[in-house]
Amino acid sequence: MIWLWIAAALLSAGAAALIVRRAFLGARGAAAQGPELAVYRRQMAEIDELADRGLLAEAERRSIRAETGRRLLAAAGRAEPPLHVARPVIILALAAAAPLVAAGAYLVLGAAGYADQPFAARLAAWRAADPDTLSAPQMAAVLRQIAAERPSDPEPLRNLALAELASGQPIEAVQALQRAIALKPARADLWAALGQARLAAQSGESSTDSAAAFQHALALDPANADARYYLARARIAGGDAAGGLADWRALAAALPAGDPRKPALEQEIREVTATGVAPSTAEASAGSQNGASQVGAAQIQAMVDGLAARLKANPNDPEGWVRLVRAYAVLGETDRRDAALFEARRLFAGQADVLARLSTAASASP
Repeated sequence: MIWLWIAAALLSAGAAALIVRRAFLGARGAAAQGPELAVYRRQMAEIDELADRGLLAEAERRSIRAETGRRLLAAAGRAEPPLHVARPVIILALAAAAPLVAAGAYLVLGAAGYADQPFAARLAAWRAADPDTLSAPQMAAVLRQIAAERPSDPEPLRNLALAELASGQPIEAVQALQRAIALKPARADLWAALGQARLAAQSGESSTDSAAAFQHALALDPANADARYYLARARIAGGDAAGGLADWRALAAALPAGDPRKPALEQEIREVTATGVAPSTAEASAGSQNGASQVGAAQIQAMVDGLAARLKANPNDPEGWVRLVRAYAVLGETDRRDAALFEARRLFAGQADVLARLSTAASASP
């Protein structure tokens, strides 16, 4: 590897020397003869050629030559002083020395012998690390691999979408959620997440695509809080503040007291009631994206914690418990997975199908 850098430095030095030499010769030639003087000299030569061919009378030749000569003398008097160029040896030495000095500095200060880091090795290290220590792109890479290992499980794809959003990649988040929905088209939470990802992909501007996803989520689950929230926001942004506020108030009343979304929703209701205008969906999307990019992998953890808080307030949700157990398993949080699994088995002790799905979720690998 070091010989490659030395060869590159020598080639760069040679190329720089050739370029500077040509520039030096050009500058010296320009200093010797200005462009305006060259034009007048060429005109005089053309006059003599025409006269020699009999196309110009001698009297006319002398008159034109005299006028051109006067212009030539005037141009010579206006000519700029010759360009002073340093000695070519100095210029060539400096040009050749620059890449060689750079190569020497790299050998002293760089890491020429540092081993390569294949992506597979880095990915393995990220999978073994604490999720809270990973950046959002690193978490997305891990979840992308997990999703490929479990092609029939939509949960890694859902978590991958969250990581892609946190990485500022809403298009990729939409694609991940579409794949998850293809596996489980009856899950309202996936449709609601798809609507939010489409909003982010469209810079927060509500569209028929995002609205259709939210409406599909409500058709599957009329109590879905995310779909109800964003559809009400779209009503307010569209000019129906009264109708949107009524929807928001109904949603706030339906949220459990311990739901972390409730205080923020109540604050927005107060703001819209006072001003009559809701923050634009673009501002909301930008705010969520900025927060996601700063939080990184902790964004996924926050979503899981929100699900845990909701189940604590309203535990009669077997599908939610299955998702929570699977999320803890994927994140590698075995203690919290076991605690959630114990509580869920206690709540649904008589439901064999739920217990079977809980066992499957608990065996998911990180």
